[in-house]
Amino acid sequence: MLSRSLKFFFLTVAMQSCLVVLAFNLNIPTTSTSVSTSTSSALYIFGKSLKDAFGNDESLGKVKNAGLKKGPNYADVTINGKPVKAVVNQKVSQVAAAARAKISYNCKKGDCGTCEILLNGRVTKACQAKILSGKNVIKT
Repeated sequence: MLSRSLKFFFLTVAMQSCLVVLAFNLNIPTTSTSVSTSTSSALYIFGKSLKDAFGNDESLGKVKNAGLKKGPNYADVTINGKPVKAVVNQKVSQVAAAARAKISYNCKKGDCGTCEILLNGRVTKACQAKILSGKNVIKT
């Protein structure tokens, strides 16, 4: 008869060998070395067909910037003496709101005249006017 400790030893060896076989079949690493995994966004669901369908076409050349090439065209704007950053053709109402300048609006269509301001010395309606290229002096 085998002693109790010897039975326990054989049982643990058998269990470890079963775990090694199971890990080998499931492609699980059996050693305690560090395993580096890499994540990929490749689509291998249907082989390489999806990867090729959604991949970049290398014959098109280098990717170009889809935005503005020279950046936005800024204008010099002062509202009631306060310098403000604004883009040419931006609505005066948006620039004034960003600068927290008080302008009363009623219709926002240009019919009522409630939002009249001085833009470069000329009376204009803030709801319809746009920032001009160059210097803009706005007085509310």
